Amino acid sequence: MQLRRNVLTRRTAAALLLGLAAAGCTPQPAADRPAPAAFNSTDTAWIQLMIPMDERASLLTDLAPARAGRPALAAWAKEAESRLEDELADLRELLRLSGVPDTRPHEGHTMPGMVGLDTVRRAKNVTGDGFDRLLTESLRAHLVQVRMLCASERTSGSAAQAKDLAATIERSVAEQITRLDEVT
Repeated sequence: MQLRRNVLTRRTAAALLLGLAAAGCTPQPAADRPAPAAFNSTDTAWIQLMIPMDERASLLTDLAPARAGRPALAAWAKEAESRLEDELADLRELLRLSGVPDTRPHEGHTMPGMVGLDTVRRAKNVTGDGFDRLLTESLRAHLVQVRMLCASERTSGSAAQAKDLAATIERSVAEQITRLDEVT
């Protein structure tokens, strides 16, 4: 009798679960835990592109204190480096939250606005006005491209966290461009 009751209970539970699944009901997240954000392909592509873009820009800003000819430009680059570090931490956290593995699909690529490795090599061999021109041209192109990428993310992304970060970065980029114009 006990065995028969146990089998009937399991069958009833299985039928109930199947019915709930067929009706589209899913368990709700606990009230103290927010539901994970839905990341679409635009969100993940934006994150996966922004990380190497910022990493490459960082390679150039790292050189500024020792190579820049104008102290004001070196100070700007130091501020830019700090912002890049913060952005990278936020982007890496978003990538983790998205559940997408860090496969580095843009590793080794050179795209519009991405500081090229050849540019970094040249920057290591020049100082003063030559470095200042290279830094200014490269980082201005980086900032303009980042602004466009962030605008695209805000328009086509779906994860609120990614869209919010894109808006924050976009505001930061506008400030950085203004400041760069002042020091050049």
